Amino acid sequence: MMVVAVTLLFGVPWAALVLVPGWSTPVVAASSAVFLAGAVSLPWLMVLGHGRGSDAAARVGDTLLGVVWVLFAWSVIGFLVRLVLSALGLPEAARAVPIAVVVVTAVLVAWGVTEAMRVPRVRRVEVRLPRLGRGLDGVTVALLADTHFGPINRTRWSERTAAAVNRLEPDIVCHAGDIADGTVEQRREQAAPLGTIRARLARVCVTGNHEYFGEAQTWLDHLAELGWEPLHNRHLTVERGGDRLVVAGVDDAIAGASGLAGHGADHATALAGADPDLPVLLLAHQPRQVRQAVEAGIDLQVSGHTHGGQIWPFHYLVRVDQPTVHGLSRHGERTQLYTTRGAGFWGPPLRIFAPSEISLLTLRAGEA
Repeated sequence: MMVVAVTLLFGVPWAALVLVPGWSTPVVAASSAVFLAGAVSLPWLMVLGHGRGSDAAARVGDTLLGVVWVLFAWSVIGFLVRLVLSALGLPEAARAVPIAVVVVTAVLVAWGVTEAMRVPRVRRVEVRLPRLGRGLDGVTVALLADTHFGPINRTRWSERTAAAVNRLEPDIVCHAGDIADGTVEQRREQAAPLGTIRARLARVCVTGNHEYFGEAQTWLDHLAELGWEPLHNRHLTVERGGDRLVVAGVDDAIAGASGLAGHGADHATALAGADPDLPVLLLAHQPRQVRQAVEAGIDLQVSGHTHGGQIWPFHYLVRVDQPTVHGLSRHGERTQLYTTRGAGFWGPPLRIFAPSEISLLTLRAGEA
């Protein structure tokens, strides 16, 4: 599978850009050597970087992966454009397409890096919950997810993102998982600003799937040291104006298969002892966990995981695995799901047509 994927990723752009009539033999040979070197290097860089913990290899491999993905996508588009232009009897225009593909790729990669490294924009959404008491009408929930502190040191970004959350003065702050890639010791500096985030009623977090590639329980313990409430299949209750809201959390969908003792998404345990008449806000990393949320009678699930696709057109593949890629959706008679595009990025330091976000949800009482 890896061989097939790498062959397609590098082979399609090579065929689209190099095997073009008019290129000289030295240009074809040099360009082919570059594509071959990239194809051979990528698997090794990914293994060294993400399998053996080399941040330097991960930075190079992730960047290479991002560039070749963009080049692959636009090479496919370029093929189609060349076919159309040739059919229209415009061979000169068709020959210009490979150059246009390279230019578009360069522009998108530069823009994508800027988007990935910027402080996330705030996306404001109102969510009406019929069971929410009037005393809680207008309560605000700042939702973070997918910070993915990793091989690129983003401590300054983390500080600015935490400051952006604090400027919102939220009642509740949620981190819906995928805090970091790597150990607590490796990412301690980048994660430290999470400890400066303030909330009037609660700061809560759950695990994401990437926590289970490393130190899930250690990360939960570290977030607790930073003042957060890890909702490891448990809940707490917040109150305002005489009305109460259950804030619950479950482990990531893959936690049960991780082999880590005591971990696995368990909605029944998370809600054990909660008043069934109270509305429930549930943190669950993956949107597909909404199926269990519907069965449990959850009012609102907040999730991340998808990154909104992160690099177009990857969102089409995400949609195969998840019920939604971003935004607010309804599932069943009661349950709503809000999926954030996430604050950070995984792997390639790019975001193309999938901007990062800090989601600010304002909960409203009463029927829509």
